[in-house]
Amino acid sequence: MARLLVDGEALRRPLERQFALDGWIDTAPFEDLVGLRIVEAEGGRALLTVDFQVKLAMGGGFMHGGALTTLADTAVAMAIKSLLPPGTIFATTELTTRFLAPVKEGRVTARAEVRGPEGRTFYGEAGLFDEQGTEVAHFTSVFRVARNQGFEA
Repeated sequence: MARLLVDGEALRRPLERQFALDGWIDTAPFEDLVGLRIVEAEGGRALLTVDFQVKLAMGGGFMHGGALTTLADTAVAMAIKSLLPPGTIFATTELTTRFLAPVKEGRVTARAEVRGPEGRTFYGEAGLFDEQGTEVAHFTSVFRVARNQGFEA
């Protein structure tokens, strides 16, 4: 779990000094705020969960699409981290979420898998499932590793 290192000088520090992760495969402060949990991440696959909470609902009482997309995006990122050396810098460059069913209660599970790298690019996919096993969303994404980290352009 990420630890915030906030004090009166925090905003003047570079971002990397404002918080620290307890491990390479860990949630960042925003992901902690949402309540994501990493169940496993290895071999280019990851399993993450989040519980429905009223604070994650949109006006109609269903889980907000942004919370579901956050779960999927983070699951793919953890799958990628399971393949990369600690400290590698990478980011989402493209994503698509297709919403299939509403979530009004319970736990949502993301099952993510990646392929790559192809040069500096990873391709990710995640299915999001409710407690009954119904797929509630399908997510695809493209991630790129930052330059000068040992990956070809």
